Order: sequence, then structure tokens, then C-alpha cells
Amino acid sequence: MRVASPGRRHTVSVLAFDGMTPFELGVVVEIFGLPRPELDVPWYDLRICSLERGPMRTVGGLTMTAEHGLEAFASADTVMVVAVPDVRDDPAPEVVAALRRARARGARVVSICSGAFALAAAGLLDGREATTHWRYADLLRRRFPKVRVNPDVLYVDGDDVLTGAGSAAGLDLCLHLVRKDHGARVANAVARRLVVPPHREGGQAQFVEAAVNRPDGDGDGDAVARSMAWALAHLTEPITVARLAREACLAPRTYIRHFHRQTGTSPLRWVIAQRIMAALPLLEEGGMPIERVGAAVGFESPVTFRHHFVRAMKISPSAYRRAFHATTPS
Repeated sequence: MRVASPGRRHTVSVLAFDGMTPFELGVVVEIFGLPRPELDVPWYDLRICSLERGPMRTVGGLTMTAEHGLEAFASADTVMVVAVPDVRDDPAPEVVAALRRARARGARVVSICSGAFALAAAGLLDGREATTHWRYADLLRRRFPKVRVNPDVLYVDGDDVLTGAGSAAGLDLCLHLVRKDHGARVANAVARRLVVPPHREGGQAQFVEAAVNRPDGDGDGDAVARSMAWALAHLTEPITVARLAREACLAPRTYIRHFHRQTGTSPLRWVIAQRIMAALPLLEEGGMPIERVGAAVGFESPVTFRHHFVRAMKISPSAYRRAFHATTPS
């Protein structure tokens, strides 16, 4: 990946086009375009680019004009495609050529949602694992059989080429990029400003029946929410389905059924995920031995902690600490 030289801000380019929805573009602008002097690190230089100059309409009636063209798009350190005009049609040859030029000179290339179709058309995903919005996954697989499409994850980090799922998963991928560039402290600060979770691992499923922290308003939904709140306050204690069901005042089998309907996962898998998330800042801070980190968030042994951590994060706790402890930009 091309790295910005000392004294020069890391440039990020994103491609806009007529008829796009503003959300994915807004995600990139929010993360990389807003000045963040409170972080005391050199922030990104964002360039919004387009193939054709002039006004572009977005879904919802907004009209915008990009300041930059494809030359600036291809010359950035990180090049992003957040959507394509038509997933069933090839992108413009000029866009394909710009993506190939960017990659050839060592740029980091990133897609969000249907933007994966542009990267695939440029041949940048051949032989790689990649993701897109779950509704486009089958089409991406059919159109580009050389791509190993994984529709079940939020994003895939191929180091120099990264692909993200649809819509809000773009936030997760953009925060992941900030974490790679500036470390956990800065990424967490940006997440707090956005009022979003600081880290969701790329392997997390794209689609569940309902958001984990927002159960529905019926009685059973409130009961599940109460049990989740209790679990979060008692992560260091042994937590069983029976105990969670007691907190919800439900029979265990009924509780499991309602929990899955509310969250898309099982109670114990959810507890493990919360313990992993609670372990991340302890690993990032670096003051506690790794075997104590597992115990501090409720795992029975270091072996159990490592097993579940590797399964969730695709990296060991020690490797995670090496990657994210005291990471600061040069």
C-alpha cells in the first residue's frame, strides 16, 4: 500500500456519479472529510471525484458537483468506490482504467456495497475473497466467477484491496481503515463522535432479524432486553441460559426462541461476542497480561479466551495487541 510521505496528509478519493444515493458517499465524507483537530494527528485529505464534470443528481433530489476528475481519483493513497450506477452493466472504461492505474502504483483500493462490481470489472478481485451487499452477492458471483464472494461478512480486509457490505457496514469498514492507519485510540474517538460501536469485526454477519441492542417493544422483547442489560453488568460471572431466562422471567426454551428472534443469534454466542468486545480496549491499552484479560471479561481460562478470540477476530489476542497497542502515526 502506498503510504503518505512525512509532512503530507494521506489522500482519500471517492467516486461520485449521477443518480447515486447519498448515504454511502456521506459515510466516507463523515469519516475522512471532517477536520478533527481534537485528535492531534494529521487527518486525511478527501477528494470527491467524478467521471464527468457538472451537476449530479442524487436520490432524494440533492444536486452536487465534484471538484475533481479521474486523474485525482487514481492518484490518491486510498481509492474508494462506494456504489456503481448499475450492477448489471459494466462501469465506464475510464473508471476501470483509473482503478487499474491506482492499484498498479500501489494505492489501497476499497469498495463499499455495489462498488465491488467496479473493482471486479477492473480485475482487482480475481482470486480474492470479497464481499458486497447480501442482495447483490449472487449476481457478483455469476458475473465474476473468479471472485470468491463471501456474502456473510461486514467487510473483507485483503490488506491492499478491501471490500465492504452494504450501507451501514461502510461505517465499520471506514473505521477499520482509520484503526489501521492511526491506531485504536483514534478510531475509538471517531466512533464516539459518531455514536457508533468502536469496532465490529469484519466476520460479523451482515443480516439478522433485529438489531442486538434494540429489541422490539412487546413484553418478551422487554424481557430479553432486561436479561441483556443484566449480562453486560455481570460479564465476569458465570452466565448460563438458565440464569438469563430467570432474569427475563421466561422458561429457558421460550427465552432462547425469543432471544433468537430479537437478535438473530443464540444467548451464549451473544455473551461470548460481548466478552470479546470488552477485551479489545484491555488489549489495546497494554497494561494487563493477556491471560488476565480473558479472566477480566469472564472467560474461564486463557485457552478458552484464545479459542473464542481467534474464532471471532481471525487473529490471536497477542497478535491483536501487537497490531493495535500504542499504534500512532509516523
